[in-house]
Amino acid sequence: MNLRAIKPLHETQTRILDVAEELFMQHGFEGASMRMLTAKAGVNLAAVNYHFGSKDALIEAVFRRRLDAMNNERIAELERLETEAGGKPLAPDAIIRAFIGASLRMIEDARGGGRNFIRLLGRTYTEPAKPIRQLIGQMYAPAMERFKAAFTRALPELPKDELVWRMHFMFGTLAYTLAATDTVQLIAGAKPEDRYDARVLADRLTAFMSAGLLAPLPGAQQARIAA
Repeated sequence: MNLRAIKPLHETQTRILDVAEELFMQHGFEGASMRMLTAKAGVNLAAVNYHFGSKDALIEAVFRRRLDAMNNERIAELERLETEAGGKPLAPDAIIRAFIGASLRMIEDARGGGRNFIRLLGRTYTEPAKPIRQLIGQMYAPAMERFKAAFTRALPELPKDELVWRMHFMFGTLAYTLAATDTVQLIAGAKPEDRYDARVLADRLTAFMSAGLLAPLPGAQQARIAA
């Protein structure tokens, strides 16, 4: 497996990252000042600069700490399933579960900060912070290519451009679910406690995504293939 190595963090680095994660989630990247960060983390600015160099580098470190581990876990789970399949293509729903599982489990992690990070990740999809969204896109790229290859093998009849669009919609569905878990309270008949239950979310998301992934091609797409 070609997974990115994750270096252990110094205790002070971990404390700074934990506080930065929470403050960025609460106040946004512009709203959370270094003064707020140093006061809450109990460190001086020199310590932040020593470990991270700049606020931009600190923001990157916040995302890399969680996203690198999350994507490594996704790829490892996909490779485990492929090994068990003995070279046969995986079922689409198995690929979906391998992709969404790691991020959904973070919703349950209130004590370890995973839930804070998921909320922070949600802000990046709604705030106009283009450099940060580009950074996240770069971090996701290896995993997305790996999963795209798995879906291509699982669905050889699906045109490549259509697969790209459907993966885009799938990723958007997951992103919204992670960013807006409280929205379930607004839906009549939904159980509020389900928004933090990874198993319940995984079952429902997998069923929904599978239906979209396997949906009939649009009329124009079908006509083009027939021609």
